[in-house]
Amino acid sequence: MEILNNNFMMGECKGQKTVDGEQIPLVLHPQQDDQRSLGTLVASLKENKAWFEEKLLRNSAVLLRGFDVRDAEGFNDVVEALGWDDIRYVGPAPRTHVYKRVWTANEGPLSEFIYYHHEMVLIKEFPTQVILFCEVPPPEGGETPFVPSFRVTERMLEEFPEIVEEMEEKGLRAKALGMEVEWLPNGGATTILGPRPLTRVFPKRKGRRMWFNTLVGMHGKAISSATMADGSEIPADVVKRCGEIIEEESIQFKWEKGDILFLDNLATLHGRRPSLPPRRVLVATCK
Repeated sequence: MEILNNNFMMGECKGQKTVDGEQIPLVLHPQQDDQRSLGTLVASLKENKAWFEEKLLRNSAVLLRGFDVRDAEGFNDVVEALGWDDIRYVGPAPRTHVYKRVWTANEGPLSEFIYYHHEMVLIKEFPTQVILFCEVPPPEGGETPFVPSFRVTERMLEEFPEIVEEMEEKGLRAKALGMEVEWLPNGGATTILGPRPLTRVFPKRKGRRMWFNTLVGMHGKAISSATMADGSEIPADVVKRCGEIIEEESIQFKWEKGDILFLDNLATLHGRRPSLPPRRVLVATCK
């Protein structure tokens, strides 16, 4: 392992990939056995906040592994150590409040695959960071695959340059339950008027065009759909190929108890593989 500073050592995990010269996820272990405690981790994150934020921006995903974080209370301490503002989840996924800033992740049936998405992509204010904590790792499956979003844009531009630029120019319109809606903080919904962009470029992320949309996940569904803003359909073969590209670019690892995964929500799509029970993964979302 490579020592990064006095507190963290860089490791590896099965499933890790090198993307544009960076390891994703960046895996951080305690440098020494006596640095595994929750208190030491919290102090280290406070002391190295700017360094940690730079790593998350550069690598898009950081996995803390080997630290003694046991429950929602400890996870909340880790979340609060970095001083990022809380942003409450808004949307249709079933979730339960656990402790302070900590919630259950999507409680949909474990037998179902939750498709890749940027968290709260259909909301005007979406999280910058999504932080996941594995309290109970599943006996089989249940990975949280994630995808460097810019790679999807790059590959779609290589294969479908004209249709991608057409979608970019026209914008997208998403519908749910037969209505054009946007989820509100109070759990209600309002209609969407303007078109949504296909891609987004966010500051401090190398000018990359992120595939910031629900094109694949919402296309052609009985109760939801995604079309171009002028109403024209998106070719099914383009959507199918986009789904294949997303899967090809996906990164995943087996959850271990105590793992904490930080995702840059502006740079990564994420999902959930089907699993056998039990599985308990908690989440916090930050501005």
